[in-house]
Amino acid sequence: MGRMASAAALACLLMLGCVRTTRAQNLPAPGKVAKADLYVSLEPVPRGSTFEVAAVVHVLPGFHMNSHKPSEDYLIPTELTPKPPAGIKDVETIYPPGIDKKLSFSDKPLSVYTGTFTIRAKFSVAANAALGAMSLPFTLQYQACNEDSCLPPVRIPVTARIDVAPAGTKARQMSPQIFSGKPASGAK
Repeated sequence: MGRMASAAALACLLMLGCVRTTRAQNLPAPGKVAKADLYVSLEPVPRGSTFEVAAVVHVLPGFHMNSHKPSEDYLIPTELTPKPPAGIKDVETIYPPGIDKKLSFSDKPLSVYTGTFTIRAKFSVAANAALGAMSLPFTLQYQACNEDSCLPPVRIPVTARIDVAPAGTKARQMSPQIFSGKPASGAK
């Protein structure tokens, strides 16, 4: 059996064991292990400008999720996927580095997020973008685990609200403590 097939078989066995373990231990629903609060860097967002959205993700104590660049190919990465409306263009998403953590079910440390961490997404606004309030939807994908088991992977919808203004409109910098520096990783 090839390495990829072995990894896939292991992942499948872990998932089957996780579902059984989840029921036995009364673990939280997978979509309730993490909560994301979204913040927008500018208010309003002028046409022709760039802005950021930060997802500050809070992971329940005792749980972790794989980082965006997991240690093994078969592990499911944490991803924030934007679905921008017309006139808003996704430029780049910046993930914090993971924290290497040794867990009972792995021979080597895994790259994970714990506690609270921040993912930032950059966008540009077209010169002809619709004016006014609009929603900027995202999907947060993750697989949460504790020291003993993993829950099934989930995709949860989260939404930022922006207000597009005419070009040249003076914008206020919002939440500078979140948007200064690099995205923060969770606590160990």
